Amino acid sequence: MSAGGGKKAILAALSANAGIAVAKFVGAAITGSGSMLAEAVHSVADTGNQGLLLLGQKRAEQEADELHPFGYGRNRYFYSFVVALVLFSLGSMYAIYEGIHKIQHPEHLSSPVVAIVILGIAAVLEGYSFRTAMKESSPLRQGAGWWRFIRNSRSPELPVVLLEDTGALIGLLIALGAVLLTVLTGDPVWDGIGTLGIGVLLGVIAVVLIVEMQSLLIGEGATPSENEAIRTNLVDGSRIDRVIHLRTQYLGPEEMLVAAKVAIVPDLDIAQIATAIDDAEERVRAAVPAARVIYIEPDLYRKQAVA
Repeated sequence: MSAGGGKKAILAALSANAGIAVAKFVGAAITGSGSMLAEAVHSVADTGNQGLLLLGQKRAEQEADELHPFGYGRNRYFYSFVVALVLFSLGSMYAIYEGIHKIQHPEHLSSPVVAIVILGIAAVLEGYSFRTAMKESSPLRQGAGWWRFIRNSRSPELPVVLLEDTGALIGLLIALGAVLLTVLTGDPVWDGIGTLGIGVLLGVIAVVLIVEMQSLLIGEGATPSENEAIRTNLVDGSRIDRVIHLRTQYLGPEEMLVAAKVAIVPDLDIAQIATAIDDAEERVRAAVPAARVIYIEPDLYRKQAVA
């Protein structure tokens, strides 16, 4: 994911969620709907989340220094992890609390038509944000399914936005259903049930995000296809015979560390070995552009050496 592509999706989500939050708070104040209020808090949390993602991108652009010789790229993972925590603490826990309270002490809605109109407007804005995120993500999926893209992506922002927007759209459907059931049955307990459902939904999404971002934060290696491409391009068949072992780790969404020990064929002099290593680095970078930091250790050819 390019930083620009991710930023476009984040800005679209930020503008949509800010507008939605204002509309939902107005609707909650007019109707007294707990599910509407839960959705308003959800939108506020999402708006803050987009701001954190932008901050993470900005911090990641800092130049490497003596304290952080590999740069600050993992800031994007850190702030995405914070987003998951914010989504859980501010969104899920509040909605669950409000839902339980509304179930125990149900309150009748006033002006439910207002709530339905606002939820409809919110759905349109969320749909715009979701469509933008899908459009930005599609070129990066390379034919993989959406769930696989979210699990395997080394760039955190688009999976975060996709999951947030998916949760927001499902949450809107839950809120709409709760309002309609409250109106049709005359039983305000449905509003509380809807609020509780939104809280559980946010909690599930937050847990998925926390697991994925934690994995990225502690360091993930190359994808299987990238790993295969690196191994293939390290070997040239004439000077570098095989890969003895290979270690990779993403230092940031667009920067990978590659460390490899390779078997050199016999009778090469120092200059030939240095040239072989330089050529291997060039091939790897051409095949896997994210492989920016490469360390290759040459070793003598040994029959027992295995990849």
